Amino acid sequence: METVTADSPRNVLVRFAPMIYGPTLLFSLGEGAVIPLIPVIANRLGADVALAALVAAALVVGQLCGNIPAGWAVARFGERLTMGVAGIIVLAGLTGIVFAGSLLLFTAAVFLIGFCAASFALARHSFMTTRVPLHFRARSLSLLGGTFRLGMFVGPFISAALLTIFGDETASIVFFAVCQVATILLVFLGPDPEKAVPVGTGSAPARGEPDARDAEDTGEAVTGAIPAAERAGVFRTMWRFRGVLARLGLAAASLSAVRSARQVVLPLWGVSLGLDAGTIAVVVGVSGAIDFALFYASGQVMDRFGRLWAALPAMVLMGSGFFALALTHDLVSAPMWYSLFAAVLGVGNGLSSGILLTLGADVAPPTDPAAFLGSWRTLTDGGGAVAPLIVSALTAVSSLSVGVAAMGVIAVVGAVGFVRWVPRYVPRKAA
Repeated sequence: METVTADSPRNVLVRFAPMIYGPTLLFSLGEGAVIPLIPVIANRLGADVALAALVAAALVVGQLCGNIPAGWAVARFGERLTMGVAGIIVLAGLTGIVFAGSLLLFTAAVFLIGFCAASFALARHSFMTTRVPLHFRARSLSLLGGTFRLGMFVGPFISAALLTIFGDETASIVFFAVCQVATILLVFLGPDPEKAVPVGTGSAPARGEPDARDAEDTGEAVTGAIPAAERAGVFRTMWRFRGVLARLGLAAASLSAVRSARQVVLPLWGVSLGLDAGTIAVVVGVSGAIDFALFYASGQVMDRFGRLWAALPAMVLMGSGFFALALTHDLVSAPMWYSLFAAVLGVGNGLSSGILLTLGADVAPPTDPAAFLGSWRTLTDGGGAVAPLIVSALTAVSSLSVGVAAMGVIAVVGAVGFVRWVPRYVPRKAA
């Protein structure tokens, strides 16, 4: 099989597009079709509204818990085998969803699907990190993030159509299973891009971790890339790169938190204003459409001008949007401001598409990134998981406006973190 050279990144993406982006698209299509049904099925199994929300959260918790094991699996067994086995386990989880006779078994099945979702996300993240050239990296990763967004955007509509035709949630679950079978066949029978594209195509040493400035933190001198004999696993990697994870990683987690909060805040804000469900759906839908429309533009900005040119405007826009919402709740024109700032949040979120993937790739060990990326994704997913809890807790003890303003504060802190740490850790040509 012909090897694609380092100076032809577009050829890499075009030639192996089905293998690179296909598994992510198929998985996200199926997942997007099933996610809206999880609270419904949980309610039928006896859960009240609050408990149904916790069951739905098992999907996010599963992915959070699966990141580090997925990093270990990709580093040890490779991306192809990891994705293939994860797909088979997802089929077992879907079987559990269909036949679960208790809420506990149903929750376990949902958790298992989320756990395996981490493998699909991390495998392609690792591939891009080691094989896509630096000057094209952000666009390729933004396209990967956009592929996931496309699946999550279209999936619920497919589910709605299937429910209309068959009148049973099982049809959507079977659709997810068909997507997984197609994924498994694609992964095992299609050409393997890992073998066709040499490792090192995308290598670009990060600045600062570990380096002389961090010598007292790491306790070791700088030696360049990690030798093969020293690639010792997830926890050693976490310790070796604790500096960048605790600094740039936490800034990235704050971005994930702000993005996650947007998904929770917009519907809640509409409810608090007394708007009907149709109006809220339109506002949230427009915000989501703006977000999706900008996913590739974010990658172009990062590749042409640097990571900060996308990260900083995204954080400023989303932080400003949250602050503005918090100040306009009691105005007569509050619904108009709600629509406007929902659009602002959509623009900010769209500009941030691919940033977390790209920054993780920028600072990962260039020849063996999987273990590091497992830790990186655990941090960012953790930020996304905590944000709704912060909004909920502050709303309970004070008001929704206070909870929303807190997200604005987190955005400001994250913006400062990006300004401080991106120039230090990201390769100079990309920062």
